[in-house]
Amino acid sequence: MSLNILVCVKRVPATGAKITLTADEQEIDTRHLAFTVSPHEECAVEEAVRLVEKHGGSATVLTLGPEEATQQLRDALAMGVEHALLLETDGADWDPQATTEAIVDAIREAEEKAGQPFDLLLFGNEAADTGGYQVPIRVSHTLDRPCVTGIKGLEIDGEAGDRITATARRETTGGWELYAVSTPAVFSVKEGINLPRYPPLRGKLRAKKKPIQQTSPAYTAGGLQKIRLRVPEEQAQQAQHLGSGVAAVPNILAVLKEMEFVES
Repeated sequence: MSLNILVCVKRVPATGAKITLTADEQEIDTRHLAFTVSPHEECAVEEAVRLVEKHGGSATVLTLGPEEATQQLRDALAMGVEHALLLETDGADWDPQATTEAIVDAIREAEEKAGQPFDLLLFGNEAADTGGYQVPIRVSHTLDRPCVTGIKGLEIDGEAGDRITATARRETTGGWELYAVSTPAVFSVKEGINLPRYPPLRGKLRAKKKPIQQTSPAYTAGGLQKIRLRVPEEQAQQAQHLGSGVAAVPNILAVLKEMEFVES
């Protein structure tokens, strides 16, 4: 058995970064931001590497974004992915429909060139910045392939003819749902399916030398139209000094009583 896996990731602002907007409120001001991939997608990369290590084959990582997104692709290469593909844009955020069309075109071209489909298409369950939950489902619908979303387990069960069977596990209240799926298939991965490895120094050095294939897809209008972005208002916080040492005890008791943690 040999697996051919494609993982799709998205370059997003680092978790916890303070977000500011451009003057026209159309884009995020990225001048002072650090970037990474969504935690769900990092787990998808790790899952692809583990499956290839166990069953053989190769994994490819793909992203749609500016030239700077090559750094996120090289992070995936350092983790053990063999190939990388950048669908280069001007950095503007594409809507789910345009993103899907660009990814689908790239998948079809890669599969035609290889003479075989990807057995598994792995996505993060949702992007950390937009949280749209749409692209994996749109890709599966366009390619007419089965899709299981929000999975926290993925096992390759065996091979029947030219099709590989995979079992996906999804957590529910009080238990698990199991889905047996014939490949090629699409899966969106949730954080917690695994613990992503930290790329070793040797992997980082090797990733710097690996070529990254680049194409420039055309934006397809007609999907969702962005009016403007808005940063949520920060919640006001305040601190009250209750005193020092023994003198603070009455004040602390008064606060505890007010909060009904102790009886009067």
